[in-house]
Amino acid sequence: MWYFVIAFVLVGLAYAGWKLTSRNAYESAEYSVVRSDGMIELREYPDLMMAMTDMQSRQGNDGSFGRLFKYISGGNDGQQKLAMTTPVFMEPRSSEKGGTMSFVISKSVAEGNIPRPENEQVALAKRPGGLFAVIRFAGRDNQDLLKKQQGILEEWIQNQGYETEGESELASYDPPWTPGPLRRNEILIRIRQD
Repeated sequence: MWYFVIAFVLVGLAYAGWKLTSRNAYESAEYSVVRSDGMIELREYPDLMMAMTDMQSRQGNDGSFGRLFKYISGGNDGQQKLAMTTPVFMEPRSSEKGGTMSFVISKSVAEGNIPRPENEQVALAKRPGGLFAVIRFAGRDNQDLLKKQQGILEEWIQNQGYETEGESELASYDPPWTPGPLRRNEILIRIRQD
């Protein structure tokens, strides 16, 4: 009987710990769904204030995640701790520019006085709002999975007669320890609006 009680308590503690450190514990960037078609959505995003840094390798293995995390942990001119938010946006490297990783500044901080980063490799920038086609998928974001999901999204966009602008973005909502099947990933492509 005690084994069941201990197992129940351990499972409960593990679940509570996961909920407190999962995407549910963080503020997410606002958007409204304009249209939904299976796993693809057309979303309208407002302008978002971002803390961003260059990214030389995927998932911030080059220190990019650490630079942004240090900024929100008090590495700024006010030594102010900022809330972690979701998603983490990543733009891939292209021939024109290097990749970037960005944290969304929470709405309450963005409406006030945003503290300046101490690290010169971290910058504040406004991500213009607009219309985005978005595909949502689970799993670890390996290159094969990303290429497959982006292909599905690009085909959908073409079939709808939309025109795109800019590079695609990867949005990741979960901490690294979240198992692949439970992860929320998205690829976003901006839709041109006339």
